[in-house]
Amino acid sequence: MKNTVTIPEENPTSQIKVSNITISPMTQEDLLYFEQNLITEFDDFWNYSTLKQEFLGENTTYIVAKQGNNIIGFAGILTIIDEANIMNIVTKKDKRNLKVGSLLLENLIKISKQKNLKSITLEVNEHNIPAIKLYEKFNFNKIGIRKKYYNNTDSAIIMTLYI
Repeated sequence: MKNTVTIPEENPTSQIKVSNITISPMTQEDLLYFEQNLITEFDDFWNYSTLKQEFLGENTTYIVAKQGNNIIGFAGILTIIDEANIMNIVTKKDKRNLKVGSLLLENLIKISKQKNLKSITLEVNEHNIPAIKLYEKFNFNKIGIRKKYYNNTDSAIIMTLYI
């Protein structure tokens, strides 16, 4: 059975101010939305089948960002013993640069703390400067590089946050 997670209550001291956006656990209904919209409205980094397989994984936790009833972002972690690995943080193409990614990352960190995990690790394309800056803002440190990780061309920077 899939792990359940409580989304932390909104923190009044949070530095992230995004209006009308709620974060909640991803549901089966949310997942079905991506079947028709993942590639067109978000990105082609994964196909629907891969996202579904990840979502249904026993040790994964996925959350969605919604503005009203509209999904505008999602993120997920894979828990391995006492560590979280961020599988993805994705914002709808027309909602980028509105701090949705920051809100999702903040919630993944809170969820990881709730699970008493010791660290959060991720891989990011060396050319994805906005994402690298986001992770640095949350105190992730660069700990390594995976050469030619993306399509056998771009390298991945490995970043970790100890919590």
